[in-house]
Amino acid sequence: MEKTYDTPLLPASAIETINEEWGTLQWFAGSHVGNAEGVTLGRMTMRPGGSNALHSHANCEEVLLVLRGLVEQVVGGRSVEQRPGDVVVVPAGVPHRSINIGADEAEVMIAFGSGARAFTYEQ
Repeated sequence: MEKTYDTPLLPASAIETINEEWGTLQWFAGSHVGNAEGVTLGRMTMRPGGSNALHSHANCEEVLLVLRGLVEQVVGGRSVEQRPGDVVVVPAGVPHRSINIGADEAEVMIAFGSGARAFTYEQ
């Protein structure tokens, strides 16, 4: 007999948009959302010229997948340009930030290897 699972749906209407000075964040999965313990999944939308603060996550890696736009990722003091489809993996504990260097809005999917990512602002 096949085992059945309770599959909770997070409807689009229930996804909160967090407004930041540089753009927006939406969280789709994670312990703070209440639907995942081993992963966090979100989307970052950045205004042209927008940049989030230098920060790190001591307890997990972060995966950044650009969906649209042109983004500079600064990871551990090194910079790379990311275009749609490009992926950057940030090791746990490494300071990093994203900067929209394009003329249009940028959209980035973000995933973490923990449902409860640690967050520390860096200097």
